[in-house]
Amino acid sequence: MDWLVSLIGAAIVLVILRDLFHTLWHPTRHGGLSRIVMTGLWRLLPPGRAIRGATGLVGPLGMVGVVVMWASGVAVGWALVYWPHLPEGFAFSSSLEPAEHSGPVDALYISLVIVATLGLGDIAPAEGWLRVAAPLEALVGFALLTATVSWVLGIYPALARRRTLALRICHLRRAGLMPRQLESDAGAAVLDGLACDITRVCVDLTQYPESYYFHDGPGDTSLARTIGFAADLAEQARLAEHAGVRLAASMLAAALDDLAAVLQDRFLHTRGTAQQVLTAYAHDHGSR
Repeated sequence: MDWLVSLIGAAIVLVILRDLFHTLWHPTRHGGLSRIVMTGLWRLLPPGRAIRGATGLVGPLGMVGVVVMWASGVAVGWALVYWPHLPEGFAFSSSLEPAEHSGPVDALYISLVIVATLGLGDIAPAEGWLRVAAPLEALVGFALLTATVSWVLGIYPALARRRTLALRICHLRRAGLMPRQLESDAGAAVLDGLACDITRVCVDLTQYPESYYFHDGPGDTSLARTIGFAADLAEQARLAEHAGVRLAASMLAAALDDLAAVLQDRFLHTRGTAQQVLTAYAHDHGSR
């Protein structure tokens, strides 16, 4: 029975490590614990129907929730590994009575001290395999901290690129760009630049799918609200007489199709054309 509890704890740790791996280093469309947390918050506080001011917090709160889940899972899992072996498998300081410090709370205390690499020393592993397991937990704690910092440093530049693209599209719309103005090398360059930027957003949504659950706001920084104008430009430019413009329009249309495919496959699950998927994307981000 003791070993069964330890195996359950080890299984919890492995589940957390698997989720960490698939969230940061091998994102998949099949989701995991982190995707469940992010999606749950998004559905709980959808744009347009959320409590005032709470919508913009869904992404950051989701990330905090995921990190807390990872840390709690690792700490509780390792506590279950240690608990059946208290007090025999541990050495206690002279000020502690081993029989009085062998409960689940004490096991959790030991786990938290080790995962945080505090090294207080009042309770230390004494049994052979426990002396190996404890440093492994410390390494997992250090890896968790490093992964969290890397996640934050990766996801916010992705959000900046998405919002920059939205502003660029908005600037083109406010400039009153007309189809005849696209009949030039400059028009082709504009369309080609949009295609490149949309491709980067596709890569960001694939590498950091959690970025989808960050609300860009109701203004010009919302890609969901502005992407329709890029689709209109691609449709208009396909009829241009300038060969370079037609080629750039085809590339922009292909980039928009790829974006719609990513949104459909990973987030929206809307069966329809690329235009319908982009419309569903705008609706999901609060655009009416």
